[in-house]
Amino acid sequence: MKLRVFASVIEKSTMDSDEVLTKSFENVAVQFDQYLANIYQTRRDPQRGLVIFDKTTYEEKLQALSAFLKHRGHSLGKLRNFSEVPLFLDSKASRLIQMADLIAYWIFRYFQSNDDRGYRLIEPYFHTNKGVQHGFIEMVTPACEQRLANLPAQAYPFPRPTPAGHAANIAIDAGASASNS
Repeated sequence: MKLRVFASVIEKSTMDSDEVLTKSFENVAVQFDQYLANIYQTRRDPQRGLVIFDKTTYEEKLQALSAFLKHRGHSLGKLRNFSEVPLFLDSKASRLIQMADLIAYWIFRYFQSNDDRGYRLIEPYFHTNKGVQHGFIEMVTPACEQRLANLPAQAYPFPRPTPAGHAANIAIDAGASASNS
């Protein structure tokens, strides 16, 4: 199955700073819940989702918000497809959380520092359904949209990805070289 990324970017100037965390979590949770509902509707596959966060000081607030969205609802209904309340792990203990941290970092770099190198690698993995992107919600000013639309080419672009078979050979060769030293 293809990796699907769900993310939300909210420019602080577009709303009250107290609402940013709440709206961002709601954006991602609702889209992920709808994705899971769509899997059930189209394939009769009753998947349940799990939201895992890096350890944060917002743990209590996010737990309460998740319960609210599940029991009281949001603008499109209630969260129905989560198997558990959000979990919080130390990123040092989980490569999956480290990957999520890297994804968040490169999305941040794109919007904050005009560095689109990592973002362009992630962009194809934002969840889409029938050609419409649902996995990335952005609430930014028109000035931000224009700035990002006119980014110059990066002076130091990432190298092209190594083909899968070639990478495996390199890893084997490197292991053999290391054992001969």
